[in-house]
Amino acid sequence: MHWLNWLIVAVYITYIVWDGLRRAKGTDELEGYFLARRSLPWWVVGLSVMATQLSAITLVGTTGQGASDGMRFIQFYFGLPIAMLILSVTLVPFLYRAKVYTAYEYLERRFNPGTRAFTAFLFLLSRGMSAGVIISAPAVILASIFGWSVSASVALIGVPTVLYTMIGGVQAVAWADVKQMVLIVAGLFAIVVAIVLGFPNDVGLGDALAVAGSTGRLRTFDFRFDLTETYTFWSGLIGGTFLMMSYFGTDQSQVQRHLTADSVDAARSSLLMSAYWKIPLQALVLMIGVLVFVYYLFTPPPLLFNPAHAGQVQQAEPATYATLESRYTDVHEQRRAAASAAAAARDGGDPAAARAALGRFRATNIELEAVRMEALALAEGVTGEAPRDVNYIIPTFVLQELPIGLTGIFIAAVLAAAMSSIAAELNALSTATVIDFYKRWIRRDAPESHFLRVSKIATGFWGLFACAIATYAVAIGSLIEVVNRFGSFFYGSILGVFLLAMIRSANGIGAFIGLIAGMATVAAVSIFAPDISFLWHNVIGAVAVVVVGTLLSAATGGRPGVAAGATAESAAG
Repeated sequence: MHWLNWLIVAVYITYIVWDGLRRAKGTDELEGYFLARRSLPWWVVGLSVMATQLSAITLVGTTGQGASDGMRFIQFYFGLPIAMLILSVTLVPFLYRAKVYTAYEYLERRFNPGTRAFTAFLFLLSRGMSAGVIISAPAVILASIFGWSVSASVALIGVPTVLYTMIGGVQAVAWADVKQMVLIVAGLFAIVVAIVLGFPNDVGLGDALAVAGSTGRLRTFDFRFDLTETYTFWSGLIGGTFLMMSYFGTDQSQVQRHLTADSVDAARSSLLMSAYWKIPLQALVLMIGVLVFVYYLFTPPPLLFNPAHAGQVQQAEPATYATLESRYTDVHEQRRAAASAAAAARDGGDPAAARAALGRFRATNIELEAVRMEALALAEGVTGEAPRDVNYIIPTFVLQELPIGLTGIFIAAVLAAAMSSIAAELNALSTATVIDFYKRWIRRDAPESHFLRVSKIATGFWGLFACAIATYAVAIGSLIEVVNRFGSFFYGSILGVFLLAMIRSANGIGAFIGLIAGMATVAAVSIFAPDISFLWHNVIGAVAVVVVGTLLSAATGGRPGVAAGATAESAAG
């Protein structure tokens, strides 16, 4: 990689770390370290929430998803605005007024210590695994650049990020997120311009999108009600609403953001920022993936985007690989000619000719993808690893096709996004570990300096845990899908417990057993009905917890309890 790209990466990351630490004031006490003394303005909190999601996974996994599968992934977010509106008037303002450090503290006040501990444990397990997936995304890029092992790349990213998080606290993380968002959005628009300028002179943006649309990559809505399909209008609207309510309303990595706001109104406004802007930003990211697909219609793409797999296959099966590569080159040339003909026919204003040309293009595209599948199967046989290389599509494009300077900006954005998102996750994991377990069960009374030391140790532990997960996550598939699969196994059941808290007659026995029942139900569905999409696991888990918890509460006599609509003072009392 050119030295100018490295200079851009080094300067940006150095600035982010320096400025983040410069703003890390008040981290000598728990409220400052974990909640920034509840002093951040709404726009900082809102950008921090969005930056946590626009992580390296978004830049690598979602763009790769767009290149290989098109725009239909956007349906995943259709439930987001609904979830944000519900949370902005219910759970988030209630938790803010309750003056808690974690969402799970409230569950002890409402139910019992066991429900709090079990729910917090599920958060730690799910978020620890997800943090590992977040580290995997930039590790893919570093492995592609240097030919390193994924383990070495994970260590390079994970170790400095853990150290940064241990020192800076949540305030440093939040202000770093603001700069990250500016760089990411600017970088995304710059990449769109670079891709479009790389099209042949006789192919305009409209022509390119028409060709991509002929493969189904521009299809945004799928109104089939099919539980086995992940990306449909209904799975996104219903399953997505449950997932987003759980993630933004009960996951400590997000709740902690709202709790840093300087007022309830600021917390609400930060939620509504995501409700308004998340879907357009995701659409932009996916569109970049689609445009990369179009770019490779006219520029020869590699047979295997994973350079490590390509090298191993070439060494182990040179003759077979050479034959596949020759076929791939021939078919790509046919596809390129067909795509150019389709664009020309569209410009000629002859609908019949355009349809015929697009038909020829689709046929050659299917043939090219068949050759790719053969190569991926060969790679799986040689390496023993999952053949999908969707996570390497965008890194390959960035390193081989973008101009000098823009490559550095993109890599800086990916690394900064990764460090900021990982820091946010580790800070939340440390908060739940110390507040919900260590301070609650092991040592209740100690100087704040003692709890801060324990917090930093907890950060280090979860950093090592995430790095271990990261070394295995890359080979699973699309990183954006992996992280949501991890979360969906837990999120529905956790949301169900908080929904039970809104039912005045629910009691601790119902909540605890209901949580177990929800997890067991999701596990059973995963094992015995594996075709059901993971998005529906959020609905299944939440409904199971509420139904079982309500019935058990009634059977054991129930109790008035404190419902979620009560005042913060009554909850605390």
